[in-house]
Amino acid sequence: MSVVLYGSQSTASLVVHWLLIELGIEHELHQLDFERGQQKSPGYLAINPAGRVPTLLIDGQVLTESAAIAMHLVDLHPQAGLAPAPGTAARGDYYRWMCFCVYTLMPAYRAWFYPHEPAGEASIDAVKERARVQLEAAWQQVADHLQDEGPYMLGAQVSAVDFMLTMLMRWSRNMPCPADAWPVLAAHARRMKDRPALAEVYRREGISDWT
Repeated sequence: MSVVLYGSQSTASLVVHWLLIELGIEHELHQLDFERGQQKSPGYLAINPAGRVPTLLIDGQVLTESAAIAMHLVDLHPQAGLAPAPGTAARGDYYRWMCFCVYTLMPAYRAWFYPHEPAGEASIDAVKERARVQLEAAWQQVADHLQDEGPYMLGAQVSAVDFMLTMLMRWSRNMPCPADAWPVLAAHARRMKDRPALAEVYRREGISDWT
């Protein structure tokens, strides 16, 4: 199987890179330099017209969207136990929390990091404040869930949801109230950061913060 990942440091491609290493999948990594606009180059746009990362090629098939790629990878490797069996109640919870990452957390982060997009330069402060409130409310919801149902999002067994959430927690590290300000989230993050595959991702991508 030929696997090629196009990503960039500290972006949504991190979770895909992490899972590729966690699952022991041999792959080729292409890190795009956003400052040089490599994600908008003709060659990359021919692969992913959206000009975003991650993009994963599996035997030539083009896959985009980090959560979708994560779910597909763990389904390809069920022996790793990173997703509940299809048709089970736990699988429903798995879909719920993966979609929470996609529909609740990620749009709020988009607004925080690119506040000019929704309403222009004049509304940047208001957009960021609304995004901050949304993110803190979302992390409170996750913290409450982990307090009652943890130590992982689906209970005793780690899943792809935990990998997604850890990446998203890291994104908050420079915000007024980072996710790991909640003790239960800090404990969850610590368990995930102690996994050897994340240390290897950090090494390969040259990341040294939030360790």
